Amino acid sequence: MSARVRAPELRGRGWLNTGGRAVTLADLRGKIVLLDFWTFCCINCLHVLDELRPLEEKYGDVLVVIGVHSPKFEHEKDPDALAAAVERYGVHHPVLDDPEMDMWQQYAAKAWPTLSVVDPEGYVVATMAGEGHAEGLARLVDDLIATHEAKGTLHRGEGPYVPPAEPETALRFPGKAVPLDGGNLLVSDSARHSLVELAPDAETVVRRIGTGTRGRTDGPAAGATFAEPQGLCLLPPHVAEVAGYDLVVADTVNHLLRGVRLETGEVVTVAGTGRQWRSTVDDHAHDARSVDLSSPWDVAWYDDRVVVAMAGIHQLWWFDPIKRTAGMYAGTTVEALRDGPLPDVWMAQPSGLAVSADGARLWIADSETSAIRWVEAGEMHTAVGQGLFDFGHVDGPADQALLQHPLGVCALPDGSVLVADTYNGAVRRFDPETGQVGTVADGLAEPSDLVLTTDGEVLVVESAAHRLTRLAPGALTAAGANTVQGPRHRLERKPTDVTAGELTLDVIFTPAPGQKLDETYGPSTRLVVSASPPELLVEGAGTTTDLSRRLVVSGDVTQGVLQVTAQAATCDADVEHAACHLTRQDWGVPVRVVTGGATRLPLVLRGLDES
Repeated sequence: MSARVRAPELRGRGWLNTGGRAVTLADLRGKIVLLDFWTFCCINCLHVLDELRPLEEKYGDVLVVIGVHSPKFEHEKDPDALAAAVERYGVHHPVLDDPEMDMWQQYAAKAWPTLSVVDPEGYVVATMAGEGHAEGLARLVDDLIATHEAKGTLHRGEGPYVPPAEPETALRFPGKAVPLDGGNLLVSDSARHSLVELAPDAETVVRRIGTGTRGRTDGPAAGATFAEPQGLCLLPPHVAEVAGYDLVVADTVNHLLRGVRLETGEVVTVAGTGRQWRSTVDDHAHDARSVDLSSPWDVAWYDDRVVVAMAGIHQLWWFDPIKRTAGMYAGTTVEALRDGPLPDVWMAQPSGLAVSADGARLWIADSETSAIRWVEAGEMHTAVGQGLFDFGHVDGPADQALLQHPLGVCALPDGSVLVADTYNGAVRRFDPETGQVGTVADGLAEPSDLVLTTDGEVLVVESAAHRLTRLAPGALTAAGANTVQGPRHRLERKPTDVTAGELTLDVIFTPAPGQKLDETYGPSTRLVVSASPPELLVEGAGTTTDLSRRLVVSGDVTQGVLQVTAQAATCDADVEHAACHLTRQDWGVPVRVVTGGATRLPLVLRGLDES
């Protein structure tokens, strides 16, 4: 039996959602504490926030969730940006600001997100990485309740959460916008879970579609509900007439596409089940209402269908409103940057889409690689961006320029592209003719989208300022652009030292309590391995059904990243009408090839490591 480990004390720069009070482990004694190590750029972390909501509600008198914000991007270290994110994503528990990642190191976190469970006596009893742990957590909490009620060490009652004051603004963290016929604008009011129609002045509210509360109810404008909606796409009139609705909405947190009849504001679900996608990659067309989606973030009409930026699984999907079918369009689900034929590309949280004036190119804001990319003639290309861990604010030649987590793009009639460079608080412009990147506006509060109006003006969805802002006249001319030589950043993750030659990859999977591996529909496990650069692996890339794999690492490549995706199918054991489950995890493992390095690489799929 391993020694019990005391939870390290909670220390950081400050606290949110506590009324200004610092929280210590002594304050939490007698409660079950769940520490959620997250960063607000990370889609997997956002998934976990939503997975935890039912647990917080069910166990509110015994469970205290503490968000520990350990940032990736420079912008995420800004305390004001963190406070905005906590409100934006409806975080209803205390959050500790950990800008130097001290708590991250104290609790030995190695990936975003990581969850650590502390028992009522102050000992760490479990750690898990990734998402999809809600069911296992519920069973663990039930066990801890039973154990500590019997010991007399469980104390029921209120936790330290103090809700902040409700703000008074017309919009709250708007996400995306589209111009309507007649000059009005439709905006996804993400933090208020609704759509808002604005007059041409971009300020006067004409109507609201949705109640403003989180939900997934179809129906009339006054009764429908959304959950953090983002992208909006107007259908061509002939398609809208057949489909029966005019607008497609990326209902992000619901994992749905919704259709809206603009005349009445009626809302209908058109794609998705409401369950998050955790399946296998295929190239089939599916009934749109029966397929699972994963955090659709933007939508655009391209290639005679709606293309969906599926941020949650690093892909593009398509949706046909007439045939009512949907399927995968581009990407393998590997989170990285690789160009090529659409089925083979790698992306990382695509979050913004725009179509060129001639309809030939689909532009993409690939946020986690801080990249701008485009699709044309069945292939994807990168215009600006170098990878997952390189970002900054640098203008000039596109192959040297840097962005920081862009969320929106806007194609201009002259062929150039505007970029909502979100974490730099800027609007950037890429000109394919010259290959140059320039800054046309800065000092903005997390711009998340750009809209070209019918009269040629450009509006910026200034999300963290809760408004739409017009770009100054002349900003888009060559004379109006600046050249910025700002900082370059590279996030360095400590690599794993491996030896050249044979390396055994072992993915360790333990079914959650009460579950067993399920081979009803074929092999219960699947493992996909690739490398960046590809030359890193001499042997071992590809897909198998065994969670252990012999790899051969090249001695000619000094470092790289192993991309690993593993999944396991389980079902409830020894119960009638057993439910089925699919556990899936993606890793990007930095490795350095050295003499005397490791010959075995273990990864934990479920991640439920009980101490």
